[in-house]
Amino acid sequence: MSEGFTLWFTGLSGAGKSTLAGMAAEELRRRGYRVEVLDGDEVRTNLSKGLGFSKEDRDTNIRRIGYVCNLLARNGVIAIAAAISPYREIRDEIRAQHKRFFEAYIECPLDTLVERDVKGLYKKALAGELKGFTGVSDPYEPPLSHELTISTSRETPQESLARLLGDLEARGYIGRDGTKR
Repeated sequence: MSEGFTLWFTGLSGAGKSTLAGMAAEELRRRGYRVEVLDGDEVRTNLSKGLGFSKEDRDTNIRRIGYVCNLLARNGVIAIAAAISPYREIRDEIRAQHKRFFEAYIECPLDTLVERDVKGLYKKALAGELKGFTGVSDPYEPPLSHELTISTSRETPQESLARLLGDLEARGYIGRDGTKR
């Protein structure tokens, strides 16, 4: 059994976390790894139903995702989390609980996020109609000691995936050239 780890995507809503998580999961499965994705929206619907968006509820949600990722990673699975996870302290707390943890900051400027926003959430938040929206009326604290920054406004998803996989290979998380480690 290969050694599992947690691949944690953090960034603002619409930055590309879920897209990149899905692409990474598909490629890693193709290479023979066992992979599970915990997407922030899906976790809120299933594992964290009833939680709101207060700081305490957001922290609880992220702790739950981190706990499940740790269980999976300890059992040889690559656990991929795609969650805004706005607060640095909680992300660092989760990191400390994991034996192998790779944090990727999915960075994207606000103007690009507004352009991409098919649900109109940023427009509502910027107009003051949506309170507590991360990155507008609620804080997002970018990581300070993460493994990789991916700028989805400057790269295609395929370029981002290639950089991510290359970094995972270089750091020994996965085997090189499509081989399983």
